[in-house]
Amino acid sequence: MAVNRDPILKKCRALDISPAVLGYSENKKSKRNPGGNRRKKVSEYGSQLKEKQKLKFVYGVLEKQFYHYYELATKEEGIAGENLIRLLESRLDNIVFRMGMATTRREARQLVSHGHFCVNGKRVDIPSYRVKIGDVISLRDKSKKSKKFEEIAETAGGRLVPMWLDVNKEAASAKVTRAFQREDLDFEIAEHLIIELYSK
Repeated sequence: MAVNRDPILKKCRALDISPAVLGYSENKKSKRNPGGNRRKKVSEYGSQLKEKQKLKFVYGVLEKQFYHYYELATKEEGIAGENLIRLLESRLDNIVFRMGMATTRREARQLVSHGHFCVNGKRVDIPSYRVKIGDVISLRDKSKKSKKFEEIAETAGGRLVPMWLDVNKEAASAKVTRAFQREDLDFEIAEHLIIELYSK
């Protein structure tokens, strides 16, 4: 499986993303070449490309899979850009991150791949698995005894949980109560530019 191994802080600075969006400390910022990302003028294509790279980087998705999400988004009813974000938010690894069971999305992807989580009582080890309304995501009983998850609870336990998730921290589970909405997003993105880029 291909994995994006770009340096986190360098990429955050290049794309104007706060490290906190990815689960890293707000204080963890790169001090190398502080003015290196300043350019006089960005072209229309440059702006579109940057928004695409930002969304791909936040959710840890590579180009082929990202384009597949774009195709699905354009076929669904509604606004294509919002559909695209909703599809990305419905990924199992993102849900695990959102419910505070992983410090970063990269870690969430790894934990899901190792089979630590269940959806509706069935073990699922596919990070891109699409979670639906009414689904219950839970930590496997065997994994609850792991020291790893005790450490995660200490570091990620204070993260704000989105309104569309009903999290039970004692049971280490969460239920998807409604569909993701655009206003639920916790970072800035001009998704319409991504749709314009692919529509050319």
